[in-house]
Amino acid sequence: MANKIIVYHGSSKIIEKPVFGVGNPNNDYGLGFYCTENIELAKEWACSAETDGYANKYELDLADLSVLSLTNGDFNILNWLFVLLENRKFRISGDIAKQAKEYIFENFAIDYKSYDIIKGYRADDSYFSFANAFLNNTISLSQLEKAMVLGKLGEQVVALSEKAFNSFSFIESSPAPKEIYLPKKLARDTEAREEFKKEKTKGSILTEKYVLDIIREGWENDDDRLQRVVLG
Repeated sequence: MANKIIVYHGSSKIIEKPVFGVGNPNNDYGLGFYCTENIELAKEWACSAETDGYANKYELDLADLSVLSLTNGDFNILNWLFVLLENRKFRISGDIAKQAKEYIFENFAIDYKSYDIIKGYRADDSYFSFANAFLNNTISLSQLEKAMVLGKLGEQVVALSEKAFNSFSFIESSPAPKEIYLPKKLARDTEAREEFKKEKTKGSILTEKYVLDIIREGWENDDDRLQRVVLG
């Protein structure tokens, strides 16, 4: 891994220096500074219906930082779901979803908070709904895995520690007009949902593994049936 990478943070304002301890604690990986290596995605995330945005560009020095990558082959999709469940506000309703959450916490927890940087999937609105559907036993494990690469959101790079926050060097900011990038963001989400509908018709409930199967069969973190790398 190169020691220095270029990342972008989408925001409604120019941020020359990220401020540690500020932000929304209910984001995907908790309180942190969320970035992407794709400037176009950063511009989409920067916009809202009310405001234009900016893609803030930084050089991030990874030297001496501990980096956890959820997509490099060391982890599986249920490890990612554990992190999401710890941080995002899920509406857990029904006995299956409650048992599924407990099972994932007992068997797929990882110590991500001890790292400076975490890299992994971004749970946009559509992806968040896919995760919820899996917990409620309405989509299978393989369908959840495939859903993570729909819409081509790529990885997000998230600074968690104060040490990581101090490793950003601001380069410049680029404007992200909402009339251009908000439609792109909405179209990407719609495309992901439409692609997912097509994927759902391909699986069979007789051969696919659902969260109830995982619980009943006692899957653990080292189970060979869990994919370590999900390819698009």
